[in-house]
Amino acid sequence: MSDLADRSCVPCRGGVPPLEGEALDQLSAQLPEWKLVDGHHIKKTFLFPDFKMALDFVNRVGAVAEAEGHHPDLCLAWGRVDAITYTHKIKGLTESDFVLAAKIDRVYFEK
Repeated sequence: MSDLADRSCVPCRGGVPPLEGEALDQLSAQLPEWKLVDGHHIKKTFLFPDFKMALDFVNRVGAVAEAEGHHPDLCLAWGRVDAITYTHKIKGLTESDFVLAAKIDRVYFEK
C-alpha cells in the first residue's frame, strides 16, 4: 500500500492550481486502482457482500474524512460504495485527494 496513507491532508484555501502533468501522473501511479477522470477527480468502486457492510464502510470513511478535514463524495448502494475525491475549492486535484484516497483504501483493507 502506498505511503500516501501515512500523510495528512492539507486544507486548501484556494488560489492554487490543480495538479497536472508529471505531478499528477506520479501521484496517480501510486494508486493504480483509482481511476483518474479528465484530470479533474479520481474515483473507485468498493464492493461488499451486503448493504450493512457497505454502510459500515461509509461510516468509517466518514470518520477519517472528518479527522482529515477533507471529504470525498460517497454514493452508497446495496453492496457497493462509489467514492470520488477532488478539491472542490479549486475544482481539481491536489495531493490531499490522493492522500485521502489512500486512507480510504486503508479503511477498506482493514475490514
